[in-house]
Parts: sequence; C-alpha cells; structure tokens
Amino acid sequence: MALSDILNARYSTRAFKKDPVDPTLLEEIFALAQQSPSNCNVQPWQTYVFSGEKKDQLKNKLIAEVMKQQPPEPDFNWKIAYQGIHRERQFGSANALYGAMGIERDDKMKRNMAMLRNWAFFDAPHVAFFTMEKYLDIMGAVDIGIYAQTLTLLLKERGIDSCMQGALGQFPGPVREFLNLPEEQGILFGMSFGYADDTADANKARTDRAALNDAVTFL
Repeated sequence: MALSDILNARYSTRAFKKDPVDPTLLEEIFALAQQSPSNCNVQPWQTYVFSGEKKDQLKNKLIAEVMKQQPPEPDFNWKIAYQGIHRERQFGSANALYGAMGIERDDKMKRNMAMLRNWAFFDAPHVAFFTMEKYLDIMGAVDIGIYAQTLTLLLKERGIDSCMQGALGQFPGPVREFLNLPEEQGILFGMSFGYADDTADANKARTDRAALNDAVTFL
C-alpha cells in the first residue's frame, strides 16, 4: 500500500479478532520503527508489548483498578480540558463512536461499559505501552508521538490495525507494578493492535478531518 492509501484506510480500531500477529512479523515492524526521527536522536521511547497470558493478566489488573472508581493518577499531565473547536471535535468523535454502536447520549451505563473496553484493550491480541523518563517532559512526548505514528503506519502497511489510547496512561499503577518500573520512568499512553473485527459496530465509526485551509497556512 502507498502511504497515502494507508492514511486514508486507517482508523481507530475498537474491536479485534483473537488471532495474534506472528512474533517474527512483530519484531520486524518494531525494528523498522526504530528508524523514527527524534530530537537530537535521543530515542526516548521504552516500549513494552504484552501478548497472550501476560496481556490477559495485565487486563484483569487494570479493569480491577478502574472499577474502584477512583480519579486517574497519570504519570504525565492528562488534565487538559478541551475548549472551543477542540471540544466540538471531541464531542464529534464521541458521537461518531456511540452512534455507530447504537448507544444513546443519555445511556450512561452503556457508555461507561464502552469506555471500560479501553482497559480490556478492545479484545486485541496485543497491547503496547509507551514509556519514557519523566524529566524529558514535552520534548520526549513529541518524540514518542512520532514513534507511535511510525508504528501504526507500519502495522497498517501489513494489514494490522490499531488504536492509540490516552486512556492507557490514566491508571499507570498496575502497569508500573507489573513491569517493576523505576520511579523516574513514566507511562505516557498505549496502543492496542491486531486484526480488526470488521463485523463489529464500533469499527464502523468514522471521524472527519479539518479542511486544509483551517489547519495549514502557506507563506
């Protein structure tokens, strides 16, 4: 697939088949992603990929943590409250997803259950957690964003779908404990990936994009 075709075909996948990706193919993809650019070539990403039994163990720990209904305690600042056009786009994204799933706006129980699926990794066979040393702050976050974008495009090139999830950085405790991470290393966000379940209503949701002249100024 040409890159332009990949960009047009890719979407945030929220329902996966159980079929795992071949381990050799995974290593090939993640090795290629090491070519991602980063500021001063610092390559700040430390990525942890969970599959199989360990993925299921982590899923159970995360769901138990979220079900305590305590406020998130992210390692990095996720407290932003969107305003103006950004808030409109946030609502538009939610409406597209819940509309595709047939969930009404006032059905809080079904919306909460749909949200909880984030920490079940949408039944994906694999999940990646992106971490970095906390002192790197915004510069490290920029680099990891570039790296994660590279990964998702490499995956899609090979027919593998994915979903970037800020939610996977909201409750880092179980992941930190599972990995025995040092205090100076923080979990930024995660990505569930595998082969899309094309029959799932959630995967019929699509979002729009701003017009070119709303996003780019040529001088």
